[in-house]
Amino acid sequence: MAGYPRAIFSQVCHPNSFLWTALIRGYVVNGPISEALVLYDCMRENGALPTSFTFCALFKAATLMGDVGLGCQLHGQMFKYGGFSSELFLNAGNTLIDLYVKCGVLECAHKVFDEMPVRDVVSGTSLIVAYAKGGAMEAAMQLFDELDVKDAVVWTAMITSYSQNARPKDALDMFDRMQCCGIEADEFTLAGVISACAQLGTTNYLTRIRDIAERSGYGPDGNVVIGSALVDMYAKCGRVDGAYEIFKVMKERNVYTYSSMILGFAVHGRAAEAIQLFYEMDKTDIRPNKITLIGVLTACSHAGMVNEGRQLFRSMEEKYGVIPTGDHYTCMVDLLGRSGHLEEALALAKSMPLDPHGGVWGALLGACRIHNNPDIAQVAASHLFELEPNNIGNYVLLANILSSAGRWDSVTRVRTLMKIKGLKKIPARSWVEGQKGSIQEFFAGDLTHPRSRDIMQVLEDLLTRLKLLGYQPNLNSVSYDISDDDKRQILMTHSEKLALAYELLTTESAHTIRIMKNLRICEDCHIFMCGASKITGREIVVRDNMRFHHFRDGSCSCGNF
Repeated sequence: MAGYPRAIFSQVCHPNSFLWTALIRGYVVNGPISEALVLYDCMRENGALPTSFTFCALFKAATLMGDVGLGCQLHGQMFKYGGFSSELFLNAGNTLIDLYVKCGVLECAHKVFDEMPVRDVVSGTSLIVAYAKGGAMEAAMQLFDELDVKDAVVWTAMITSYSQNARPKDALDMFDRMQCCGIEADEFTLAGVISACAQLGTTNYLTRIRDIAERSGYGPDGNVVIGSALVDMYAKCGRVDGAYEIFKVMKERNVYTYSSMILGFAVHGRAAEAIQLFYEMDKTDIRPNKITLIGVLTACSHAGMVNEGRQLFRSMEEKYGVIPTGDHYTCMVDLLGRSGHLEEALALAKSMPLDPHGGVWGALLGACRIHNNPDIAQVAASHLFELEPNNIGNYVLLANILSSAGRWDSVTRVRTLMKIKGLKKIPARSWVEGQKGSIQEFFAGDLTHPRSRDIMQVLEDLLTRLKLLGYQPNLNSVSYDISDDDKRQILMTHSEKLALAYELLTTESAHTIRIMKNLRICEDCHIFMCGASKITGREIVVRDNMRFHHFRDGSCSCGNF
């Protein structure tokens, strides 16, 4: 800027507004920005009137500087030169709104938008995204409804915003509205919709979304972004085999593709496949990231591969350039704890170079529940009570561990502490998706379902068959000082059992009889298991507050049985 542009400009006796604007814009783009402001002062002193392009450049300068005060001054001058109805405001309004949005002054941005003679969809989209980032989805929706013209970009902004604000059902409803209006979805729209489906965990959108993607030219075989998102969606909706089918047809894969598939295998109890896929990835040019390694460590935990997990954890920074985070330490504590190495898990938590978060101590507390170690459990719980003082789950889990050890005085103290803090246990919930996509929700001990009588009959039949095979319920898992019969009743009406019984009830009767002949019980999560994939041709998936449980090939995916 100090060379030819300035030299040529200095030779013009009476530069007009366009020459001044060209030089001002040059300094805004290339710097220093302060010189652009000096030139603007000189421009006014020489009697040249600023144009809308001049103000666009100056608003951009204020945005880059993050100086909302300067922006307000320029806003006032633009109004002085032309007012709200002028061409200046019409052409530079979008840049002014962008300034206020990026400086976090949404009220001013909205006022400018309201005063614009023509409400531009570009400005509307910017405001919607800004409101969404602040979680103000009602304001974003109101603004969306006020727009006269809605293109694919603003529809996508609303869908993505709902998805990013953990409102997946609203995102899918918005997508349905978009389809009804005849607006075609692009890859960005589909990415938002896929994210919403993954959060919701339902399968009734899976085939439809994939069909739309393929019809629009964004099929997984040719689009790595959509392909990776579909792998993630299928895995999070409990359809791991479907996710792997998409993975295999993808011609191009990146670290997100592999990470989604490895994590999908891992969290659904298919540890061997997760680890094998990681070994295959290691032979490519794609380097794993922190999410990939979380998936592999989770798989090691499910498979009980302690030595492999230790080796990976120790080498991840040197070999892959990934510094262990709190989530990686959580995986290692979980791995060591599940395998019975509670002392080593406690030592690892205490020796972390960063402050352990609740996930680390929560994993240790959960391991103490598996191995019935009340002493280490109290150490882990003491940290959790400081980090998460209002998380009732930690108090309940500690009480369960103490009751299993017969320490009823300690149980009483924990429950008294819960009452002092005013904490109330939220009933456990489980979901199961019906064959037509309907979601059935069950609460622990809740017998208000329209088919509760039939559900309980199925459970009684299952228990009768299991008792003939020598099964006895683990009554120590009930942390109440009540009779054994009452404990059996509580275990029988576990929310996951109710959900699975409903699924069996709605399966064809001939298949149900065959399923009942292949039953086992998971001692960790107290769920019946069966070879459902071999019998009915599909998995039965039950989802509770913490995880999915897949009943296939005679085992439960929780990994503890």
